[in-house]
Amino acid sequence: MEQTKELTALFNLIEDPDDEVYSTVSKKIISYGKEIIPNLEYLWEVTSDEYTQERIEMLIHSLHFRELQIEFKEWANSDKKDLLTGALLVSRYQYPDLITATYHQDVEKIRRNIWLELNSFLTSLEKVNVMSNILFNYYKIKGTEINYTKPDDFLVYKLIEAKKGNAISTGIFMVILSYMLDINLYMINIPRQFIIAYFDDDPNRDNENDFPPHHIQFYIDGLSGQIFSHKDVETYFNRIKVKPQKSFFKPLSNKRIIQLLIEEYAHCFSDVKQAYKKNDLLSLAEMLNEENE
Repeated sequence: MEQTKELTALFNLIEDPDDEVYSTVSKKIISYGKEIIPNLEYLWEVTSDEYTQERIEMLIHSLHFRELQIEFKEWANSDKKDLLTGALLVSRYQYPDLITATYHQDVEKIRRNIWLELNSFLTSLEKVNVMSNILFNYYKIKGTEINYTKPDDFLVYKLIEAKKGNAISTGIFMVILSYMLDINLYMINIPRQFIIAYFDDDPNRDNENDFPPHHIQFYIDGLSGQIFSHKDVETYFNRIKVKPQKSFFKPLSNKRIIQLLIEEYAHCFSDVKQAYKKNDLLSLAEMLNEENE
C-alpha cells in the first residue's frame, strides 16, 4: 500500500504510551485491511524499539486474524464444508502465509497412491488396512501422543509436510482421505478418545440398542491405524466406568470436527503471554457452534 501522510502519522503514534491513543490508532490502522501488512512489516524492520515492535506484531496478527475470521465464516456457511479446507484454515492461524493449494495437491497425490492399491473385491477391513499401510509404512507418518506443548502436532499441514501428527491430526487426515476414496470412515464422539469408525451405508441410521451399534463394523485408532472391535470398545467403557450412549456413536459433522480441533489446539496457548491466542481460537470455535445456524 502506498505510504500516505495519514499512514505516516498513524505509524508515528504506534509508540505513544497513552493506551487510549494507541487503541484509537490501532483501530484506524486495522481498518485499512490486510493491504497495509507490508507497510507494517517494513516499519517493524526499521524500528529498533522492542516495545514498539511488539505493538506492530500485534497489529499484523490482528489483521491476519480478521481475515481468517472472514474465511472461517465463509467456510462454515458453505454447503460443502470441505474437511481439508477447514483443517488448513486452522493451520493458517499460526502460519498466516500458508499457501493451501500446495497441500491440496499433496493430498491428492497420497489419495491417488492409495486408490491404485484398492479394488472392488476388497472387504471394508482390507480397504482400511491398505490405506493405513500406505500412510504409516510407505509415507512413514508417525503418530504421537497428544502433547499441548507441541502445537504443530495438531496441524494437518504439518502432518502432510513433516509426516508427524497426534491422534487428532492423523485421525482427521484419515477421514479426509477416506471421503476422497469413498471409504465410510467417520470420526465419532467416544469420551477422552479420538476414534474413527467404519459405518455401513447409512451412518445416520437410528439404532434402538445403545451398544453395540449395528451401523458400525469396526473402529480405527487414528494415531496408528490399529483396528478395534466392539469388544475392545466395550472393555474401554468398562475401564473408565462410563455406560455407552447412542450419542457416542454418531458421526461428527465436518464443522464439529474442526471445532473440536480448534478447541484442543487452544490448550497449547495457556501461558500468560500467549493467552490472546487461546482467546482467538476459542472465539473461532464459538463461530462454528452448530446451534448458531
